[in-house]
Amino acid sequence: MKQPPVIVVQLVHIAGPGKGKIETFSEGTISIGRNPTCNVCFPPDFTGISRDQADIVREGNQFKLIDHSTNGTFVNGKQVKEAYLKNGDILEFSQGGPKVSFLTAVQDVAIEPVRPLPSSQKDAPGDIHRQEIQKKLIQPAPETQEKLSVQETSTSLIIQYGPTIRSFNKMPVTIGRNPTCEFALDRPAILAIHAQIFYSQNQYWIKDLTSQRSVRINREPIGLQAPFAINDEIALSPNGPVFRVVGEGRLAEVEEPFSDKPQMRPRPEEPETKESRGLLSKVKKYLEDKLQ
Repeated sequence: MKQPPVIVVQLVHIAGPGKGKIETFSEGTISIGRNPTCNVCFPPDFTGISRDQADIVREGNQFKLIDHSTNGTFVNGKQVKEAYLKNGDILEFSQGGPKVSFLTAVQDVAIEPVRPLPSSQKDAPGDIHRQEIQKKLIQPAPETQEKLSVQETSTSLIIQYGPTIRSFNKMPVTIGRNPTCEFALDRPAILAIHAQIFYSQNQYWIKDLTSQRSVRINREPIGLQAPFAINDEIALSPNGPVFRVVGEGRLAEVEEPFSDKPQMRPRPEEPETKESRGLLSKVKKYLEDKLQ
């Protein structure tokens, strides 16, 4: 049987002390402020932020921001006391203060029923095998077993996009249409906060922040996050842009995004033979005689 869908909230820090950090929550209320008990806790010396700055409260399938602060909370640049949030909204805690991007994702949780065995049948020869199968069934999917923590590192990244080359000396690098992203892309298929490239466990990784399984490596959706290596092709969406990994920490845009459909080669024209030329001349002469 299935439980109701679990809606997970992701807050992507795009400015402030936690820049590059992604926090994930499934609670009904997310508290924000300098108080150490807050879910999103800012350093004590950030006095522009109140100890109890704001709450994000789930109401059904919607999320409401409720401001409790002295210096105000802003949604997409507009100060609010209460506001319903949507994917990609930018929250700013006090004017000029830290900013986060608000994202949601729906996760269906399946529960495998496990019936207790009668005491007389416990540890029967076939039951040990059945218990092993049940353990495997209730194990989480591989991508949820290990969520790497994104840490700021001094690893470099170079991205060639069209005629421009962007160099970054720190990771992570956030990609999206929002101008606050380190690598801003003004493309219709790109969301405000779309993806993030980071370095962990001695390799480069890309994280999909769209909640739509948009990011692909070699045509395969990555789920939450995946490492990439030289010669891999990374598509930020089914409609591009596409980048090829040409070296360690070096990405270059592929001019024509790959397609899952096989490409059809144009059929070559058949060479004109002597017989076909003779037939055409006879037909032409016949038509001219008729018209005269």
